[in-house]
Parts: sequence; C-alpha cells; structure tokens
Amino acid sequence: MTATADGRPQATAEPSPARMTVAEHIAVVHDAGGRFAEAARADLNAPVTGCPGWTVRDMVRHLGEIHLWAAANVAGRPGAALEPEDRADLCQSWPDLAVFWTDDDDLVDWYLRTNRNLVTVLDAAPTDVAAATFLPAPSPLAMWARRQAHETSIHRYDAQHATSAFTGFDPVFAADGVDELLYAFYESGSRTKGRRLAVSKDHLIQVHAIDTNDRWFMTVGPRAIAAARGGGHADLTISGTAADLYVSLWNRGDDSAISTTGDTRLLALWHEHTGVRWKFD
Repeated sequence: MTATADGRPQATAEPSPARMTVAEHIAVVHDAGGRFAEAARADLNAPVTGCPGWTVRDMVRHLGEIHLWAAANVAGRPGAALEPEDRADLCQSWPDLAVFWTDDDDLVDWYLRTNRNLVTVLDAAPTDVAAATFLPAPSPLAMWARRQAHETSIHRYDAQHATSAFTGFDPVFAADGVDELLYAFYESGSRTKGRRLAVSKDHLIQVHAIDTNDRWFMTVGPRAIAAARGGGHADLTISGTAADLYVSLWNRGDDSAISTTGDTRLLALWHEHTGVRWKFD
C-alpha cells in the first residue's frame, strides 16, 4: 500500500478490468439493502449460519455500522479511517444515524436510513474523489461502491437464508463478486485471514463459472494464498454457476450446486481456514 496526499493508506495492486460500473454497484447497494431489510424484519432472533454465533439482529447492526463507516470514508468525514476503531467519530459524522443501538422496533428502519445515506454519499461523490482504499480498484469511488455492493449482497443472502427464501444473484454481479474476493482481497492480502493452507506444497486451484465462462486461478500453499494470472494444470477445478461459486467461496451454503475435479481436500481447507476480516491484522 501507498498513501493518499493526507498520509492515509492507499491500495495500489493492479485491479482486474472493470466488470460493472460504479452506478451499477450503487444500484445494487440500494436494491440488496432493501431485500436484506425485508428479510430481517421477519425474525431478528434467527441464527445466521454464515456467521456462527450471530443472529439477524447482530447482522443488521453490523451492516448499518459498515455503511456509516464507508460513507464517512467517501465523504471525508470524521471516522474516515481504514481501521474502524471509534464509534464516537461516526457519531460526529452522522449524529442522526450513528445510534448504537436503536430498539428492535426501529432497528430495521434505522438500517434502511444508513443504507439510504450511503447511497446518497456514493451518488454525490465526484468520480475522482480522494479517499483511502484497502483493495485494488480503478478509483477510490469504484472500490467503495463495489465493496459495499458485495458486503450488502452477501449479508442479504445470510438474512434471506435465515428468515425467508433466497432470491438469487445476477450472474454478472456474482462473477464480479468472485473476482473481488479472489483477485482483489487475495491479490492484495488485505483484510484476509487464513493466508496459508495446511498443505506441504503449493497447489493451483481453477474456478470456472460455467454460465459466464469466467476462469480464475489461485495458488494455495503453506506460505500464502495468492491470485495466479495464468492457467496450467490445476490440482483442483471448481465449477458451477457464477452465483453458486460466489456463495461457496464466501463460505456459505453446502457446495451441493458446484462440482469439483481433483484434490477436493483443498476446497475443504479453503472453507476451514479462509475469510475476510473487517479490520487489518
């Protein structure tokens, strides 16, 4: 990472070619937020299998706070730091929104207000807005819009599975999400946990989305997990629709909709050891 003019960290790894526009990502933040809220209203006490130990209530609080933090970064307000340490800064940035926490009767409506605030901030930001980033992207605005689109969508999946029926992912968006996870998070190593697997040597994993015909390659081994930009013989090939791969690689679901060829132990180790953290190590 390098730094912005004010000394804050800036991700500099080479991004993948843009698959979606900033406007499309912002539209997803709005749409996925609404679906998330609708599912959450059904049962705040429902357990979330994708986040063991969490209830839907915990997830609503988490996602609302994430939205406030992301909006502070894009808007350059207090709390605009890549390490979300102090809620007092968010209270200063968004005094009417940073309420930790509202009563259950207002909790989902509170979340929707944080979502609308984020969408407003993203929509209003200039394309060349100067903001710190932690993932490679064509611009800071592109990074924040993309990251919040996928943050909201994965938790929409969590809430819908906990309380209602899952409504699916668009294939292009899901492929974009796989790309962000593999070629942004693991390319940069930012906020990832499980940066190595318990294996004796490096292995190549190929991920193939059969509906969009995208292919991604990852080298996993005892020292690191890293994006691989080339092909070659894969020790494990994971195939499925982009949506099913998106869910699986984010360690959700039961993998019944995907197929594997090769060393399936590598996928089990991925599920056991990988993930994304909110904070840096």
